[in-house]
Amino acid sequence: MLSKLNQVFKHDAASGVLLVFAALLAMIMANTPLNGFYNDLFNTQVVVKFGAFEVNKPLILWVNDGLMAIFFFLVGLEVKREVLDGHLKSRDQVMLPAVGAIAGIVVPALIYVYFNYDEPVSIDGWAIPAATDIAFALGVYSLFGKSLPVTLKLFLLSVAIFDDIGAIIIIALFYSAELSTLSLIIAAIGMCIMFVFNRLKVRSEAMYILVGIVIWAAVLKSGVHATLAGFALAWFIPLRGKNRSGLEMLPHIEHKLHPWVAFAILPIFAFANAGVQLLGTTQEQIFNPIVIGVMAGLFVGKQVGIFGACWLAVKLGFAKLPDYVTWGQLYGASILCGIGFTMSLFIGSLAFENMSADYLNSVKVGVLAGSILSAILGGIVISRSSKSFDTRAKLRAQTTA
Repeated sequence: MLSKLNQVFKHDAASGVLLVFAALLAMIMANTPLNGFYNDLFNTQVVVKFGAFEVNKPLILWVNDGLMAIFFFLVGLEVKREVLDGHLKSRDQVMLPAVGAIAGIVVPALIYVYFNYDEPVSIDGWAIPAATDIAFALGVYSLFGKSLPVTLKLFLLSVAIFDDIGAIIIIALFYSAELSTLSLIIAAIGMCIMFVFNRLKVRSEAMYILVGIVIWAAVLKSGVHATLAGFALAWFIPLRGKNRSGLEMLPHIEHKLHPWVAFAILPIFAFANAGVQLLGTTQEQIFNPIVIGVMAGLFVGKQVGIFGACWLAVKLGFAKLPDYVTWGQLYGASILCGIGFTMSLFIGSLAFENMSADYLNSVKVGVLAGSILSAILGGIVISRSSKSFDTRAKLRAQTTA
C-alpha cells in the first residue's frame, strides 16, 4: 500500500490533480454556507513578534508572502541548476524556449491591455495572463503525452523556467511598494553573509536557512515583495558544495523541498486563493473586461505568442526544433503554457491587493476559464500527437526489422 502511494506521489500529474482538488474545494466553500468560515479563516490576523520586530498580517498574506517565498526559493534552485549544469547550459537548447517564453509573456499582456486600456484600475492586471503554471501544465502533459520525445518535455520545462524568471522581474519592477532603506540594507548585509558562506564552503544547511529567514523578514518590511527574497537566496546555495552528510547541497535541498512545495504549499495557495463566489453575480459581472482579458490572454495569447515566435525563430534560422519534435507537438506544448493557475492568481493578488473583492473574483474567473480551456485543448492536441508519434515509431521499428 505504501509503495503504491509513493508511486502516485512521484507521478508528474499527481501535484496537478491535487491542485485541481484544492481549487474545487475552495470554490465549493465559497459558494455554500461555508463561505463565512472560508473568508474568516483567511482573514484571521496572525502576529509574529520578536522584540521591536513585528509582522501582523491576515493568514492569506502569510500564505502569499511566506509560503510562496519557499516556492520561489525552489524555483531559484531549479533555475540555477539548469543554467549552470542542466539543459539550459547550451545556447542551442536555450534559444528556442527563451524566444517562445518572451513572446508568451508579451502577447498575453498586450491582449489584456487591449480589453482594459481605458480602465485606470483594471490595467494594473496586465501581467496576470503572462504566467504559466508548470505543475498543471506538466500534469496534463504527463497524462496525455507519455510516449512523446523527452526533448518536447524539456522544451515545456524550459519555457516555464524562463516564464518564472519573467514573472519574478515583473513582480520586482511593477508590484513593489514604497521602499524602506533600512530594511534593504539589512537584506543586503544578509546576502553578503550568504555570499561569504558560499565562498567558504560552509557545510551547514541550517546556517543558510537561518540567515535566509532574516533576509526574508527584511525584504518583507522593505516594500519589495517578499517572494523575491526566496528566488535570490537560492543563488547563494552551493551547487557542488557538500553538506555535513557529504551530499551536494543544492540538489539535496531541492530534492527534499520539492514534495513539500508540490503537495503542500501550492495546494494550500490554491485553496486560499481560488475561492471565487459565483452565486448572485450577473452576466455582466462575470464577463467583464478583466475576465475576458485574462481568459483570452491565457488561452489565445500564450499559444499564439509561443508557437508563433518559435515558428518565426526556426524559419529565420535563429533556433531549431528540438530533436524528434514536430510542429504539431510543439503547438500542443504551447497551448499547455496557457495554464496559468498558480502564478496568475498570485500576480492577480498583487495587482489588486488593495481593491475590492470584485476585482479578485474577476481575476479568479478569468484564470480558471483560460486555464481550463488551455488544459482541454492542449490535452487533445498532445494526445493526438502522441498517437501519431507512436504510429510512426512502430513503422520505423517494422522497417528496421
